[in-house]
Order: sequence, then structure tokens, then C-alpha cells
Amino acid sequence: MRAVSDKLPKSVSKHLEPGEEVLFTVRKKISLEKPKWLIVTDRRIIYLDEKILGRYEIKAIPYQKLEEIRIELGVISSEFLIKGEENIRLKLGWMNKEEARRTINAIKDALNAIAVEPVGIEVNKGLTHETWVLKKPEELVTRVAPAGKTITHEPAVEKKEDPLEKLKKLKELYDMGVITQEEYEEKRKKLLEKI
Repeated sequence: MRAVSDKLPKSVSKHLEPGEEVLFTVRKKISLEKPKWLIVTDRRIIYLDEKILGRYEIKAIPYQKLEEIRIELGVISSEFLIKGEENIRLKLGWMNKEEARRTINAIKDALNAIAVEPVGIEVNKGLTHETWVLKKPEELVTRVAPAGKTITHEPAVEKKEDPLEKLKKLKELYDMGVITQEEYEEKRKKLLEKI
């Protein structure tokens, strides 16, 4: 998914790392103050709180420090709560429901692009609201592939993946230089125990 819903604020552009790609942006739906933004990149989630007179506050959670994303989709609007390690909590409310759904899918796709295991999403639909919870997989690879190399990720399937297939994917990640030899050997050993 590649959609940038609004023009990227200059304050965020200054803080992007070299080569960091913005995948999706969304801003608060209703506000009497300057807007709050959620920016999804290929490396992290950035929260921007714009203030008057050119002031702003930026918080970022790299994917390797992400623990959980909870989204409450209500009748009128939606609210994001993003939890990270080191007691990091980001909250963004009054978002458009459809943009909120696209945002969580953009985050899921970004995590899946660097993960060995697919990201899981739990959805609880009630009469007037939905709750979505996205949890990162335990075996999240925390590095970006070297320039020019692409990681492909198969869509999540409901059945358990064969350990031999997982071994094959793990070897591909090692061959591309995405994981170290130590990480490869550790994960390979765990997968061989399952066979």
C-alpha cells in the first residue's frame, strides 16, 4: 500500500533518515488547533503534533520497538493507541474511519516487509464500533535489506506454515544479508526442532 493522503509537513521532512520512505500519512479529522499527524514509513511510525508559531513535537517508534497498535473504530471517528517499548504511548483521536483502516493496513504491510513471521490482526466487531489490535510477530527482523534487494513476503494464511518452508525463507533472508549468521543459526535450530 502506498498512499500519502496529504502533503507531508516540512517538520517531518527534516527528521526523515536518508533513504527513509514515507508509505502513508494521515491527520486528525477534526481539530480547532493545528493538526496531529501519523506518518508510516518503511522504518518507523512517526507522530507529529503541530503547534502554532512553527513549533511542533515529534515522537517516533521504530518497528523493532513496537509492541501493539490498538484502533477503536466508532460511529463518528476512530482513535489510535500505539504502544512501544520503554513505556512509549502515542494516541491519536478523531480520525476518519476509512483512513484509520488504511493506516493500520499500511503499518501491517510495512512490518510484514521486514518480518519472518506474518503480523497478526485481531478484529472485534460490535454493533456500534470495531476494535482492531495489531501485534508484531516475535521474530521481527529489525534491519532493512541492503539497497537494491527486495524482500517479498507471502500473504498470511490461516494454516500453519510448514517448518521446511520457514527454513527456506530464513535462508533467503540470510543470503540477502538481512539477518546475521548468529540470528540465522539460532532461528534455524528452533525450526529444525519442529521437524
